[in-house]
Order: sequence, then structure tokens, then C-alpha cells
Amino acid sequence: MIDIEDAKKKAGILLEGLPYIQKYEGKTVVVKYGGAAMTDDTLKSAVMRDVVLMSLVGMKIVLVHGGGPEISSVLKQFGKDTVFVDGLRYTDAETAEIVAMVLAGKVNKSLVSLIHKARGRAVGLCGVDGGMLRVEKMPGKDLGYVGKIVSVDISSVRLALDSGFIPVVATIGIDDDGQVYNINADTAAAELAAALRAEKLIMLTDVCGVLRDPADDASLIGDIPLRELPELIESGVISGGMIPKIDSCREGIRKGLKEAAIIDGRVEHSILLELFSDSGFGTLLHR
Repeated sequence: MIDIEDAKKKAGILLEGLPYIQKYEGKTVVVKYGGAAMTDDTLKSAVMRDVVLMSLVGMKIVLVHGGGPEISSVLKQFGKDTVFVDGLRYTDAETAEIVAMVLAGKVNKSLVSLIHKARGRAVGLCGVDGGMLRVEKMPGKDLGYVGKIVSVDISSVRLALDSGFIPVVATIGIDDDGQVYNINADTAAAELAAALRAEKLIMLTDVCGVLRDPADDASLIGDIPLRELPELIESGVISGGMIPKIDSCREGIRKGLKEAAIIDGRVEHSILLELFSDSGFGTLLHR
């Protein structure tokens, strides 16, 4: 026998999402995939199903990924130590080759395969393809072959989207001499989102979002206009590893991205909760 009340509740959930489905129909949404959602099989499957659902309801989805843990694991297999300089991976010539192999090969194709398993259509790309992410050596401290993005060519991404595919983009770039560089995935996602004039960038992280009290998830700040960011950074509310994520989002919005959300990727279907509910599911940054 059908449980009428349960059926009504499910219908209500679907109806709550209707205006948001209409809002994002035909619009570009960039998802930066990382953290626990890349290492936990259950979360990984949930993200791929979310991405496929978003595509099927008419959104143009671009999935951008790094792969730090995978890189470290393969480096270990090759007998190379993982070296960090002020929290950033030092990338010598051999490491750059391994990074390209892992990100554009192993990680990228595994994600394309998972999307296929969820009955979606995806194509794997990296920042080298079509000169998508042109870089130069990162200025300042010597990090080896770690690149700063100087230009973005979205032709290959547009071609994939217009053909009905979900582009899955690995964050390596190339300089004018053909040298491959490692790139920060948050920065790459924000730069791509800006170049695509995306409606939204969603960053999956291992925290709820920006918290006034790091020990209290209930202190989540749900909405931050860009003008309030300097004060939050100065006061220490935004600090540590959250600062580069915020800076990437802020720069993306300044260059044409409409809004960015930093959400908890440790929760199944957090992407759908952010997009299709009245309350959202993290910290929203906007002009």
C-alpha cells in the first residue's frame, strides 16, 4: 500500500527544487572536485550521480579535479619523496611528468569511467589540450614546475559541452615552450569558471564552509558579499587553508563568474543540497 504522506513529502522535495532547476537550465556550473569526496568510494559515487543528474536536467556541467593523494601514492611507488614548501608541493622535472601521468591519465579516466557507470556522457580533458591553461613559472618562492595561469582557452570545453558531454578537466597546464606544469586545482577551477562566465562555481572541501568558530559547525556563515571579505580575513575568521580558496573564488567572480559556493564534500549529495534547496549547503560568495 502506498504511504500517501511519504509520497507527498517526496513530491514536496521535488517541487522545492523546481525553481532552481529552472534557474540553472542551460547555464554553466563548474564543480571543483577534491578532498574526502575523491578518496571515499561512497562519496565519489554520490558526486558522479549528482553530476549526471545535473546534466540531465539541462545544466552544462564542468568537473575540475586535482589528485594530491594519488600523486603522493604514485611518487612513493617510484621511490620519490613528496616535498612541500610552505604547504605547496615542490615539482621537479620528473615529478611534473608523474603529475601529468596521474592527473590526466589515472585520475581523469577513472572519473570519466564513473560518470559512464552512472549513465552519463563525459570526456576527459586537461589544461594542455588545446592550450586550455597557458601558464608561466610561479613567481616568488621556487616551487619547480608549478604554474601560474596567464590565459585560458575554453574552446575544447565549449566543444565538449555543445556536444552534450560533461568535460572532466585535470589541472595541469603548459607554457609557450611546451613544458607541462602542475597547477593549483582551486585556482584552475575558478579561472575556468570565469572564462566560461559560469552561473556558479561549487568547491567541494572537507569543512562546512566559512565558520566564525572553527570548532562549531553551527557558526557557518551562509552568505558573504565580496566587500566583507577583507574584514573577515583581517579578523582571522578566514584563515589558513581557507584563504587561497577564498582568493580563487573572489578572483573568479571579479573576472566574470556570477557566484561561488564552498560546501562540505564529506556529505553525500551536498552538491544537490546546495543547488536545489532554499537554504543552500555552505558559504555563498557573490558581488
